Amino acid sequence: MARKGTGGVLGVANTPTTSIASGIWTMFEQARWKNASAWPAAPTVPGAPTSVSATGGNALASVSFTAPASNGGSAITGYTVTSTPGNITATGSSSPITVTGLTNGTAYTFKVKATNAVGSGAESSASNSVTPAAVSAPTSVQCLVVAGGGGGGKSDSSNTSSGAGGGGGGGFRTATGLSVSAGTSYTVTVGAGGAGAGTNGRGTAGSNSVFSSITSNGGGGGGGGSSSNAPNNSGGSGGSGGGGAYQGSAGAGNTPSTTPSQGSSGGTGGGVGDNGTGGGGGGASAAGQNGGAGGGNVGGNGGAGTASSISGSSVTYSGGGGGSGSATAGTGGSGGGGNAARRDPATGGSNGTANTGGGGGGALTAAGGTYSGGSGVVIISYDDANTSELASIDAGLTYTYTVSGGKKIYRFTAGTGPISW
Repeated sequence: MARKGTGGVLGVANTPTTSIASGIWTMFEQARWKNASAWPAAPTVPGAPTSVSATGGNALASVSFTAPASNGGSAITGYTVTSTPGNITATGSSSPITVTGLTNGTAYTFKVKATNAVGSGAESSASNSVTPAAVSAPTSVQCLVVAGGGGGGKSDSSNTSSGAGGGGGGGFRTATGLSVSAGTSYTVTVGAGGAGAGTNGRGTAGSNSVFSSITSNGGGGGGGGSSSNAPNNSGGSGGSGGGGAYQGSAGAGNTPSTTPSQGSSGGTGGGVGDNGTGGGGGGASAAGQNGGAGGGNVGGNGGAGTASSISGSSVTYSGGGGGSGSATAGTGGSGGGGNAARRDPATGGSNGTANTGGGGGGALTAAGGTYSGGSGVVIISYDDANTSELASIDAGLTYTYTVSGGKKIYRFTAGTGPISW
């Protein structure tokens, strides 16, 4: 006979019920319960885990899997992973499980079995094959170094002849096959965007960004005011040049000179008949548009930036800021360039986008505000297979770390300090 529990009883009509019972099942009661398909089945071993996948490391492998569809009627208490060759085992309570003690250079597959109070179930199908290998510091890396964008100029709207130039995009430089070695410190600096100008002033240049021997120069500030405010009405030079204010000259790009070029010149400010127009700031791949080039009293658009996929997806950087206009404001160039302000009706502009090196838009007193350049960014990428992560990153640096497309990727967004492998 079996002891009764919380599984139900046979009532006076000899049918199963959900009531709680105590005592001993009679042989007759057991037969009736089983005939009703309500007698509890005895637990069995679990089913086999599925979707087994392995990733190799240095003398180890990480094995992930999906729990079996059936636990056999008893909770699973653990899993065992076994290697082929070697029959090296590791246990754990859930996925993934790391198997250590493997031999580098030897190919392995793995099977997993689940265990409950009854015993161990069947093994899974074999995983993919992996070959553990020692990891070491990379010997070369790829990098993108973008400087801070220049701040936009600002003009007094009460002077209908004055205009404001857009800030130049931060210098844009890349390198492939850049040599690095373990134990050597390399400086990373992320340049800040330049501040927007006060009334009738030139925007502040963006700050330089650095990785190792690669320096990108900050974008030049946009000019402000008119010819009476010289030299502030001229755009500043830098990675890309700032746009000139009304009757102001453009700032030069690619300053200092690099090969390939790190940026383009800004646009000149509008002349007589193009009142209140500023030139667009230069971008990494195109010069800023001259004030008035798009029509009378129309501000110049910022120059276009350049796209890079080093982060794992295509992103455009170092666009120039737009120049102000009486009738139409210049738009920021692709790559984070800020839009400029318009005089009539008074409409505000925008800052350059953070971590793109975009230049700030030209500002006007009637619209309020000043528009800063966007901060730069430094991105370092190298092969993921058999390479180590950075051993040291200075606390003064802000960064993210990802693995994508077979690459280890470090994206530094603020600060300065040394790193090393």
